[in-house]
This record gives sequence, structure tokens and C-alpha cells, in this order.
Amino acid sequence: MTDMTVEPDEATRLRNNVVDTLRAEGWITSPEVEAVMRAIPRHEFTPEASLEKAYEPYAAVITKTDQYGVQLSSVSAPQIQALMLEQAKVRPGMRVLEIGSGGLNAAYLAELVGEDGEVTTVDIDPVVTDRASRLLDEHGYGRVTVLTADAAEPIPGLGKVDVVLVTVGAWDIPSAWTDQLKPGGHLVVPLRMRGLTRSIAFVRVGDHMESESARICGFVPMQGSTAHKEDLLLVNGTPEIGLRFDDGLPSDPSLLDNAVTFPRVELWTGVTIGVRELLDTLQMHLAIRLPGFCVMAVDPDLDSGVVAPANKSFALAAVDDQGRTFAYLTTRRSEDDKHVEFGVHALGPDAAAFAETIAAHLRDWAGKYRGGPSPVIRVYPAGTPDDQIPGDRVIDKVHSRISLSWPARQ
Repeated sequence: MTDMTVEPDEATRLRNNVVDTLRAEGWITSPEVEAVMRAIPRHEFTPEASLEKAYEPYAAVITKTDQYGVQLSSVSAPQIQALMLEQAKVRPGMRVLEIGSGGLNAAYLAELVGEDGEVTTVDIDPVVTDRASRLLDEHGYGRVTVLTADAAEPIPGLGKVDVVLVTVGAWDIPSAWTDQLKPGGHLVVPLRMRGLTRSIAFVRVGDHMESESARICGFVPMQGSTAHKEDLLLVNGTPEIGLRFDDGLPSDPSLLDNAVTFPRVELWTGVTIGVRELLDTLQMHLAIRLPGFCVMAVDPDLDSGVVAPANKSFALAAVDDQGRTFAYLTTRRSEDDKHVEFGVHALGPDAAAFAETIAAHLRDWAGKYRGGPSPVIRVYPAGTPDDQIPGDRVIDKVHSRISLSWPARQ
């Protein structure tokens, strides 16, 4: 392990507490990742934050914002860094490409690959790479190569690597990421699909990439040629209710204008979950099954009560096949206060039927997929014919076609 400067006992205590927490909760599973996260002083790579903020297990440290306060760069939360390092399966002697530079994660990677390995970290923003380069040099990691470039394009002279680790939110999978991988190499990327982001560990299988694991996460979105913005549909043309679509708006958004003039239909499904139960497979199930899947948000300053989601900033929603009715999920607490029941609210001329459709999907998830594995996610090059892509839903991006399918039932 690289020699570290003497640091305050409090920093050591806080760092060990973080690692103990992440081990106990299953985010850290290997002795190698545990060792580097205990040894490297996170606070020295996050000088923007107080000691306490630097060692919050589930909080990122923001390192750059734009003039509107939008986050442009950050050092990921310890929990996310541990998750992705475990997914990447980095070993001594490997060659690793990191896309998105913060400094700290590159230092972790440098320790994991050892003196015989190589780490290259790339970012499109020179302010970010200058910061990363300075911090890495100051802490004895001058052997890490720091480059300023759009990593959606091939990195000249890089050659093949064992791992591509993407630490910014991605909407697409550029061919450069997969082309630079050795056979059997791993691509770990926070990928957004239908508005839902998962940290996915992919491995190459023949002509495509196939997921080994996928976990819920959140990331600062990617800049450059692969940047992508969601489409916003303002219901009835007002900013009170917004529906965000990740893969294009309905063919005629104006058909939804009068939906809020219809009485709201409320249907409680009988599907209950524990208040701390993860919803990743439920979210993915609806994203796969509902063609008009989207995410709804309500402007708190304009909220008139027309809609009443439990979470006004993020509610799973969908528009029906006719494009005239929309619905969203909500919840209510059980009497024991330990569970919540899912409900469906729908507005529009076909509200009752659409609410029943979504309720049926909820019950299908509860009976077949709840508590089970995540969907298998496969990435194929753009242009791959439909008959060569298995899956329950195929999402077309610019550089890739992504299929989602549930594992075969036992």
C-alpha cells in the first residue's frame, strides 16, 4: 500500500466506521476492496467537504456545479464506490480505463492493480482532470495516466483493457467502450434505461454484452457527444404536472391535454411491501411491461391536488396506448405502520381500464418476480436485427440496442 501522510485520528475513525458499515450491509464483500477503502484517506481527495461530510457512507461530495447549481462533477459516495469496485472485479496486473475523473477512485484502482497494472482515467472537462491529476500526484499516484478527452471516442494508444469503469451517468453504450475491452473483460456503468439508472456489470458474451449484476444508483449525467436529456411532457400544458420520457414522447402529446378534466380514478391493489423493501425489480417490471412508461413529478409551488402521489418528485407513471390517459403509482401506510400498499391513480377517458391494467402488472410482479433476480440486460450494436435480440423489451439508443428480459423461471 502506498505510504500515506499522517492524518488525524478522527479521520481514521470515521473512515473505519464507513467501511464497517458498508461491510455489514453487504456493499463491501472482498478483502481487497476493504483494504484500499480503509487505507486511502478519502477526506484528502475531497478538500471541498468537511471531515464529517467526506465520510458520509451514502453521500457524494459535489466538486463542480454550473451557474444554475446543476451538479457537473462529484466524488461518488463510499457506498457507490464500493459497489462498483466489487462489480469490476479488479485484480493485480490488470489494465483499467476509468471514464469520469475524481481522483479518489483512480487511487483505489491503482492500489488494486498494483505496480504491474495500469490505470488510465479520462474526463471531458479540463477543470476536473486538472483537479484529479493534482490530487493523484500529491498522494503518490503519479503512475495513473490522466487524460482530457471525450471518452465516447476511442482513446488513442490505449489498446485493450481488462476493465472499463464508468463513473458518470450514461444513457448509451458507445462502441469504443466495448471495442477496447479484452475478451471476457468487464464494463461497469451506471446506465439509464427508461428513466431508471442501474450500476450494471457487463461481460462480453459472443457478439454482445450481458449483465452479471445490476443495482440501483444515481450519478451526475455524462457530458459530450453521448449526453442525453429526457423529454418533458407538461400535462394540460401547465408546469404543475410533468411526465419525463427517456426514449421519446408519445406520438401526439396533445391528446393528453384534457386528461386532468376527468375525475381521478383510485384503485388500491392489495399488493403490500415492507417500508424498507427495495423496489428495483418492481420499477424494472413496469418499465418492461408498459410501453408508455415514464416518471411523473409535481411542482410543489403549483400543486393543486389534481394528482396525489406519495412522492411528488418521483412517481412511476405511464401513458396508455391511445395516448389520452395517464396513471401513476402511489402508496398508503398499513395500520401496523410497517408496510405500505400500492395504489394506482388514473386520469383520462379510459382511466378505470388503464388503472386495472397497471394493477394487474403489479400483482404479476408480486406473484412472480418479487424478491427474485433483476432482469438480464444485454447490449447489442445499433443496427442489430430484431430477430437476433432476445428480450421482453428492446430499447433503441444511438450507438446500441439494449434488451431487458426476466431470467427463465425455475
